[in-house]
Amino acid sequence: MRNVSVKACAKINIGLLITGRRSDGYHTLETVFAPIDWFDTLDFSLSDRISMSCSNIDLPSDDSNLCIRAAKALRDYSGKNAGVEIGLVKRVPFGAGLGGGSSDAAATLRVLNELWEVNAPSAELHRLAVKLGADVPYFLEMKGLAFAAGIGEELEELSLSLPWHVVTVFPEVQVPTVWAYKNFRPKFERPVPDLRTLVRRLCTDRDTGVLDVFENDFAPVVFDHYPVVREVRDGLLESGAVFASLSGSGSAVYALFDEPSGAKAAAERLQAFGRVNVTPAGFRME
Repeated sequence: MRNVSVKACAKINIGLLITGRRSDGYHTLETVFAPIDWFDTLDFSLSDRISMSCSNIDLPSDDSNLCIRAAKALRDYSGKNAGVEIGLVKRVPFGAGLGGGSSDAAATLRVLNELWEVNAPSAELHRLAVKLGADVPYFLEMKGLAFAAGIGEELEELSLSLPWHVVTVFPEVQVPTVWAYKNFRPKFERPVPDLRTLVRRLCTDRDTGVLDVFENDFAPVVFDHYPVVREVRDGLLESGAVFASLSGSGSAVYALFDEPSGAKAAAERLQAFGRVNVTPAGFRME
C-alpha cells in the first residue's frame, strides 16, 4: 500500500459549556460532538520527504498546517526516515468552528500510522493528537456522538446519532478562536447540567424539551460582534428548525430539522448567506 485516499468529516457541537480556566491558560469545557457529512478529501503518497499541496490557496501548506505537524510528530515518535506527499482537497470552511483542520490532522495520524508501518498503540496516537489540538482526539477515535470534557480531549463514546437532519451554514466570515476565548462572558459559577443524560433523552426519546439546556457560551458575543451570524441563526429558526445554534466558536451555525424536505428548503433559503451543507439523520463517520 503506497497510496491512500480518505475523507475527513467535520463536526458540530451540541451545547458548549465553558466551565473554568486552568492554571496553564486553557479553558475547561463540556460539550457533545456530532459528526456532519461535510468533508475534506486527503490523498497520501509515499515520498522521500514530507510535503503538502492544498486546493485552497488561502490555507498554508507549510509547517503551520496541522497535517504537516501531525506527519512530523508521528515521524519523530517513530524514529523512521519516512516521507509523504499529502494532497488536501479543502471543502470544510476554516475559521468556522467545524473542526476541519483537526479532522485533517486526525486522518493524517491514522493513515500514516499504517502507511509508514509505525503501528503506534491508540494511547500514543491519543497523546500526539492532544498536542496537535483539543478536537483532534475526537476525529481520531470516534464515529458518532461523543461527550467531551477537560479541554475537549476527555472523550466518551455515546453510541448515539442525531435523529434529525442537520443544516449547517457558513456565513463567509471567520471567527478567530483566540478572540472568542478572550471575549466570551464567563459563567463559571453556574451548575453544569448532565449533558450525557440529556443528549440520550434528546436522541432516543426525541425529547426536544431539553434543547434549551444545550447552550453555546460563545454565542452571545459572536452574535453581537458578527450580526450576520445571528441573522443565519434566526433564518434557520424561521425556516422551521427544531433548534439552531452556533458550532464551536463559530462562525458556522447549524439547525435540526424533522423532515428532509424542510432541511432542503432551509438550505436553499440560506444559500444567500454563504456555504451550506445538509447532513441526513443518523449520520456517522465511516
